[in-house]
Amino acid sequence: MITILRAYGLRVVIYQFDHPPPHVHVAGDGEVKIELVAGGKPRVLNVRGMKAGDVRKALEAVASNQDMLLQMWSELHD
Repeated sequence: MITILRAYGLRVVIYQFDHPPPHVHVAGDGEVKIELVAGGKPRVLNVRGMKAGDVRKALEAVASNQDMLLQMWSELHD
């Protein structure tokens, strides 16, 4: 697990040996898994114990940094 970004008190991580589709895990009080969509909006795949407001913050952080996160995903999984 590599922490790529911190925002709004949340940690955005990518697991080195994770599976496609490209996605990140955002941890705080609970966790949300967000798919990275090249040329589109990131999508929530799974939420475990995270409040709706934190999910919105996580989506905002991922959307604002999606190009960099996709690049990091590619570097770790190619």
